[in-house]
Amino acid sequence: MSAAFAYHDGAVALRGELYHPTAPGNGHAVLVVHEADGIGGNVRRRCAMLADLGYIAAAADLHGDGRILDDDEIGPAMARFRSDPTLLRSRITAALEALEAATGCATDRIAAIGYCFGGLAVLELARSGAPVRAVASFHGLLTTATPAGRGDIKARILACTGALDPLVPLTDVAAFQAEMTAAAADWQLVVYGRALHSFTNVAVNALDDPRMRYDALADRDSWTALLGFLDDSLR
Repeated sequence: MSAAFAYHDGAVALRGELYHPTAPGNGHAVLVVHEADGIGGNVRRRCAMLADLGYIAAAADLHGDGRILDDDEIGPAMARFRSDPTLLRSRITAALEALEAATGCATDRIAAIGYCFGGLAVLELARSGAPVRAVASFHGLLTTATPAGRGDIKARILACTGALDPLVPLTDVAAFQAEMTAAAADWQLVVYGRALHSFTNVAVNALDDPRMRYDALADRDSWTALLGFLDDSLR
């Protein structure tokens, strides 16, 4: 069961969801960031899975009031955030600070993970130099208008992407690798050779979008990679 997770980014009221551990708590928290439209089934499922493992999990809200965007709103919203990394970093930082305040977890006991748009958001959080311990991006966009400089990134980074994802072409993958190396970040990249965009989302096939397809093997393997990454990072 989730509880309300209300906070603000300046004048913008945000409404996420907070999940308390259903297994013995491990003293760590994970911020989970949604796809382009807003908090949906994939994020809620991940929060519940993390709570079952003893984590406090919080679904962040990046749009305001917990809204799910209509189809015609998604493109303009994504363009706004992509063109203004400062705005996106402010929005995701507000969620991190709210999670820290709500749980009493210090940032060295918090990780942030994100899916699609949320994957981009958590990478921007890392690029901002936020003291969060670790971030993991799943089929998120990998490039930014404001690349990290050397020493900027404090978090460990895991990025999981599909080799066949048309939204994340190989040129973007190469640019991400070059950026992370130049920034001297502690990073790792996993590429799933047969995966398209949104490969972790069991509901995505219903959209009938040829760019996106659920891939059970990539979903399972990337979740296993995440759990090992969290164990290594949140010690």
